[in-house]
Amino acid sequence: MTQQTFVFHEKADQLLQNIQKVIIGKEEVTKLSIVALLAQGHVLLEDVPGVGKTMLVRALAKSLNCEFKRIQFTPDLLPSDVTGVSIYNPKESKFEFRPGPILGNIVLADEINRTSPKTQSALLEGMEEKNITVDGTSIPLKKPFFVMATQNPIEYEGTYPLPEAQLDRFLMKLNMGYPSPQEEMDMLNRTSHSHPIDQIEPIMTQEELIHLQREIDEVFVNQSLQRYIVDITSGTRNHPQVYLGASPRGSIALMKAAKAYAFIHNRDYIVPDDVKYLAPFVLAHRIIITSESKFEDKNEKMIVEEVLAQTKVPIDRG
Repeated sequence: MTQQTFVFHEKADQLLQNIQKVIIGKEEVTKLSIVALLAQGHVLLEDVPGVGKTMLVRALAKSLNCEFKRIQFTPDLLPSDVTGVSIYNPKESKFEFRPGPILGNIVLADEINRTSPKTQSALLEGMEEKNITVDGTSIPLKKPFFVMATQNPIEYEGTYPLPEAQLDRFLMKLNMGYPSPQEEMDMLNRTSHSHPIDQIEPIMTQEELIHLQREIDEVFVNQSLQRYIVDITSGTRNHPQVYLGASPRGSIALMKAAKAYAFIHNRDYIVPDDVKYLAPFVLAHRIIITSESKFEDKNEKMIVEEVLAQTKVPIDRG
């Protein structure tokens, strides 16, 4: 490990500590969000309102000195409200493009399941293709580019659940949950005079983040662990209680996430425990379970855990 790589490991640790000044008691969600960012993926946060989803994204953007954009999804939002629109300028006698909020670095897609599928797809196209198309012109998105979408549980009225093909675009799906009583007391104390987000200072430049993301690509994954990842993903397709298993994109996402997770733990190689820990967060939202399994009170994460228990773990890493 080079001295420069060690410095970037330190930066990743500082990033986590900086965000924890604002987000209390959610270390796992915070760390996994950083993992997704470093792996150049995106995160879907599903939870009830008011548990800190928006604040997590704002703290991340301020810590990275990145341009933060927020899209509040509503039923009447149009695709052009996300991507931008060309407006005719009579003085110049030409159309001028006015960029939408998707042309930021850190984008919060708030309550994405409150808007129509057509508008949802405008965001998800950019997430997958790294560019958007406006009036037939392809416009590349900025680097770095990270989307954290939030959604309320689908039991809430007036929501449009994301189709499976669109859910597959997210590297991870996370839940924050309510804080403990003591954590909630700490929040009251911290916000009694001013909000901690106002004191957050950048600890990393955009260039450093991009370089760090490139470092992730160099993390070693040997063939036995590649096979382990494929076996897990294939296991979701062959499970008797799964109607639709994880796609090959799930295998790629799991490997990328494992690389980033290994990196923030000061390793330049992944181990089976990295894959086992991350698999439920990366694969659960990519599968559809049968009606029978739902009647048995099983959920997607339980199925992934069963697949992990049935999959042989490789012994060596070299």
